[in-house]
Amino acid sequence: MPSHVSAEHPAAQPPEPGTVEALIAQARRLRGEVDAVRRTTAAEPEDEHLRWQRALCELAVHHLDDLGRQLGQLRDGPAPEPDGAAAGAGATAGRVALPAAPPEEPAHRPAGRAGSAEWNLLTDEADWSGELYELFARSPAEGPLSLDELPSWLVEDDQPLLTAMVTDCLVDGRPIDGEFRIVRADGAVRAVHMMGSPVLDADGRTASMWAVLRDVTELRRSEREVRETREALLRRRQIARTEHRMAVELQEAVLPPWRETQRFPPAAAGAPDLAAHYLPSATSALIGGDWYDALHLPDGGELLSVGDLTGHGIAATSGVAMLLGALRGMALAGAGPGALMERLNQLLDTAAQPALGSALCCRYDPAGRTLEWAQAGHPAPLLFRGGTGRALPRPEGVLLGATSGAVYGQAREPLEPGDVVVLHTDGLARRADGLTDSPDGEPGGARRLLELAPRFCAARSARECVRVVVEEFGGTEREDDACVLVARIGDEEGERREPSPGRP
Repeated sequence: MPSHVSAEHPAAQPPEPGTVEALIAQARRLRGEVDAVRRTTAAEPEDEHLRWQRALCELAVHHLDDLGRQLGQLRDGPAPEPDGAAAGAGATAGRVALPAAPPEEPAHRPAGRAGSAEWNLLTDEADWSGELYELFARSPAEGPLSLDELPSWLVEDDQPLLTAMVTDCLVDGRPIDGEFRIVRADGAVRAVHMMGSPVLDADGRTASMWAVLRDVTELRRSEREVRETREALLRRRQIARTEHRMAVELQEAVLPPWRETQRFPPAAAGAPDLAAHYLPSATSALIGGDWYDALHLPDGGELLSVGDLTGHGIAATSGVAMLLGALRGMALAGAGPGALMERLNQLLDTAAQPALGSALCCRYDPAGRTLEWAQAGHPAPLLFRGGTGRALPRPEGVLLGATSGAVYGQAREPLEPGDVVVLHTDGLARRADGLTDSPDGEPGGARRLLELAPRFCAARSARECVRVVVEEFGGTEREDDACVLVARIGDEEGERREPSPGRP
């Protein structure tokens, strides 16, 4: 189709063939690179983040395919009109026949190619390129559509849009740039982007309208997929932020503040000096089920406990709240460590949402300086004395919730003035560190704690011991959260303790 030039603008010169070929080569190379990235984003459909990434790659591939086809048309020039095309359906239309296409012209071209058209207002002639017939799935023998006929091929809701664009172009001389949906001759609905402008005669009056139309259905489908996956990703992130905030608030409600070292004030004469600290995981994105607690008992004893409930977020922290409530209530009723483990196991085993957990429960008697304790699949307490440390022998005990009717043994350990007892969960050290177990069969975190024996024994308070733990493990890239609780046994005359900082 010949180019159409306004009387106000000179004819544009065609681009150099070598320049277009270079652009085509760049588009093909970039398309291959994007396609390689797209293949690496293969993921499970339920992963919203990867689905969004894949949708973006699909959209980029569609854009580059579209760009490649348009550059190919720029290089090859407009396609000849198909064989048998006519200017109209009847002689009264005043349309002229179009030249036949050469025999080698392919019958079908890829979707997305651009087709051009001109509608002459003076002669009522219409001129379509071959690509436009394919876009509308219209037989060339039927000839091109007139401006009056064109709106009837659109989806009803889009017809006023096309009418307004054509009116603005012909009456006010405004360029056309808009999209609408057409119903092709084969019944398929396609999205079409139309760009056009008025063609002026020598007197500056609108003589005809020239436009380029292209099928953008696949582009819009890819854009919709990107939008939908992005919205799903944002919803997922919003839900995750809400759950994280709720989990933090619930954890802070049932535990001492975990972002700072917490030192418990002495409950009575002879009570141990206590301090604790919560160490979040490397990302802090998910709040785990690790917990620690200290409770002064009516008989003068002290209940010390740490544990780790499986899971993260609201489910884990609500489970911790349930366990701590039960633990405190039963301890105040006089249950010993072994009996506490048995009842906590029954509680988890019969819960509506079964879970597993490890726990360590100690009862310290200040009068006799004895520590009674039981464990449920948990690292043993570490005892530091005289510059050395060791893990206490573990009594029998399986994970909480693992089996019904489990029996938990109970051990007793005499303590001396100046002893330091460290209770901890098993997330202190990175699993990737490859640390071997201690000679007592404890995990790698316990081994690193035992290596700190000289510093623990030299410390003058439980809080100072916790500082040592934070210095050693605070910067560790842990996969899970962890906590530590330190009890330091005072001498017979009572040691002067640091003022309690209270809750931060």
